[in-house]
Amino acid sequence: MSTAELIRSFIETQPLGEPFTPAALLCLGTRKAVDLELARLTKAGVLVRPARGIYVRPKQSKYVGAVPPDPIKIAMARAGGPVEVHGAEAVRRFGLSTQMPVQPVYYTTGPSRRIQYGNIPIRLKHISPRKLVAPGTNVGLAVSALWYLGKNEVTPQTFAAIRQRLSPDEYAQLRAAIPKMPAWMAEQLLKYEREIHA
Repeated sequence: MSTAELIRSFIETQPLGEPFTPAALLCLGTRKAVDLELARLTKAGVLVRPARGIYVRPKQSKYVGAVPPDPIKIAMARAGGPVEVHGAEAVRRFGLSTQMPVQPVYYTTGPSRRIQYGNIPIRLKHISPRKLVAPGTNVGLAVSALWYLGKNEVTPQTFAAIRQRLSPDEYAQLRAAIPKMPAWMAEQLLKYEREIHA
């Protein structure tokens, strides 16, 4: 098979609406050959390029037409791995704040960078790997919220609010993450448990 045929075969296996970068295709040909074929397929409408260096097989809805990928999927494609919602948004989702972040920001263990996604500026913010626990899950979201609130703001009541939005299994996973938590975070979680069992 030619490089172009290999690339087309790969693209046909990609789920509709799931972004990818040219890096995923470099095992099939040179960077120049990959870029040329992606440009050709984009011009033909087989692919769309929602952001620089990111491609996707367009997903269509009979109600709204083209369905753009969720910003977090764009962030994951650019980061090349898991990302987590920024702590400010995580805090809002757990009902611990009503403040709405101005733009999507995601944590990554890779380099910080900015992505222009249509009219939406997306930020990837580097964090230590120890702060990225179970990314993409409610447990990861909870840990993100706790790190954002910090030592002086996290109390047993914080854990009470978080637990209301977690399933029993998710709460068990959060508790299992205690060894990965800083001492202040683990202490407040254990204090919360002592209070509810008193």
